[in-house]
This record gives sequence, structure tokens and C-alpha cells, in this order.
Amino acid sequence: MLSEVAIESHLVFINTERGTVTPSTPPHLIFDHTILAIRLPDSVKDPTLVAVIQHPKLGRLLFFDPTDELTPFGELHGALQANYALLVTPGGGELTQLPQLSTSASGTTRVAKLTLDPRGTLSGSVHEVRVGDSAWYQRMTLRYVDKDADRIKVIETMMSHSMGAFQITKASFTNLKQNTLPFGYDWTFVSPDYGKSAGDLLLVRPRVLGSHTSGLLETKEPRKYPVEFEGPRRDTDNFEIKLPAGYIVEELPPPTDVDYSFGSYHSKTEAVGDTHRYTRSVEIKELSVPVSKADDLKKFYRIIASDERNTAVLKPAAH
Repeated sequence: MLSEVAIESHLVFINTERGTVTPSTPPHLIFDHTILAIRLPDSVKDPTLVAVIQHPKLGRLLFFDPTDELTPFGELHGALQANYALLVTPGGGELTQLPQLSTSASGTTRVAKLTLDPRGTLSGSVHEVRVGDSAWYQRMTLRYVDKDADRIKVIETMMSHSMGAFQITKASFTNLKQNTLPFGYDWTFVSPDYGKSAGDLLLVRPRVLGSHTSGLLETKEPRKYPVEFEGPRRDTDNFEIKLPAGYIVEELPPPTDVDYSFGSYHSKTEAVGDTHRYTRSVEIKELSVPVSKADDLKKFYRIIASDERNTAVLKPAAH
């Protein structure tokens, strides 16, 4: 079809499980998917076309999966990024590595404005924006769900991984079918007993929602194969909790800062007036982590787990 309008393109055979085909694997035909490489004219300067490489003979090639209805044109789903594929050219096939998008192209930004009462009940609102693969997964989950009550179950499941008792009082979403726009959730909730009493103190976990740790490498057997991430991403959280009347901050968790070549994690909890604020960011920068870095990845996850369990201590204000 593209050739009919004088646009040059080439078939690309790929395995959707990254790591199955690499330059070091024996020659084989373990491909389970076909996409396209479209030659871009030099005059095309569209900044939204980011899944592009510069081929030494064919020029600028844009990789496009015509079967993926949820990824905007110009981008690639995470499973295909940095993956090796067979590019079929007039001169024969050649193994080519597809581009990897920036970490800012995919991820979740979550902002919560919350209030804690003296009994430990936490309530407030959450605004969440998802782009790239993060939006893709939500749209895929909801595409065949017709009832709003069932769509809210996605939020309920997410919250159940972070807290015990809670009730969602209102929820909505934006841009479910507008794939070129960020997908969003907005909801309000109430969680009784979120703050735990310890004498006259209140213990509060600043990391209210979401988890980025993993027990993948917590096994007795050593890792034999590289760890493959779904795709590059950058997630950020900003949780503000207004302190209950009559309480002040006695102790806050220390900041966490860890950087590896494959990823980074930064968090900070601070008191700002009558509010304590928890901010964090996590980036996945390399999609394949070799066995030689497995111990570093295990440490990375353990550091994140420790930060996610940390608590702040609130005490009654002196009279």
C-alpha cells in the first residue's frame, strides 16, 4: 500500500520477547511478529516520530507496528524497543537493533493531596497521568470494559496492593480512546486506620500508593539469563499529607538516592508547614540487565523496598 503512494518501506521480522534474538545467538528463524520500517524523506522533521534509526544505506527508517492500535504512530511498544529484528532489504536480510525511546516517553505521574485526621483516617484526591506503555496497558485493560463500576476496579486493585481498608468515593478517567493523548485517572478515597497509633504517636507511611520493588531475584539459585524490562520509563510520585490538628512531625525517613546504569531511584520526605510531602522518581534506562549485574539489580530492588516501608512519626504538639 505504501509503495502505491511512492513511500518506500521494508518488512521487519521480530520476536516480541526481547532477548530471544541477539547478535550472539545462532542463526534461526524464531520470529513471531512482522512490522514495517518506513523510509522517511529528509524533509520530514516531525518531532513525534521518535522510533527512528539512521541506516547507513537506506537513510532514516521509522519503525511502525500496523497491528498495534494503541501505540501512537511514530512510537514503539516497549517489547519491540532495543530488540533485534531481521530487516528485509533488496540486498537481503540483516539483523538490526530497533531504537529505544527516552525514559520520558513512558511512565506514570501521580499527585495526591491528602488529609490525615487524629484517628489515623487518610482521605483526599489522586490525579494520575500515564503516557507511552503505561497508558497502553490501561487502555488495553479497559478497552472491552463497558461499565464504569468495572473500570473503577482497576483503581481498586492498584490501591489494594498499597493499603488495607479503603473506599473509593469518586473516580473518573480521561482520554481512554484518544491514543495520542495522555491517559488519566482521577479519584478520591477514604482509608481508615492508615495512620497507626503507638502510644500518643501516629506512624504514617509517606509512600501512600504504588510499588516499584520486585522479588524477581530473591531466589536461592543464581541468575542464568539477563533480566529484560518491558520498556524504558520514568515514574514520579508527589504525595502531600496534611497533618492532623494538634500534631507535628517528630521524625521523617531519610532520603534515598541510588543510581545504576540500568536505573535510578530517588525519594525525599520533608515537612512543609502543616504538611509532610513525599516525592520520588524511578527510571528504567537499560532494557536488558546482564547476569553480571544481577546482584546490583537485587540491591536496587531491596533499597526501593526499604524506602517504600519507611514511616514518618507524628507527635502531639506541645501545649
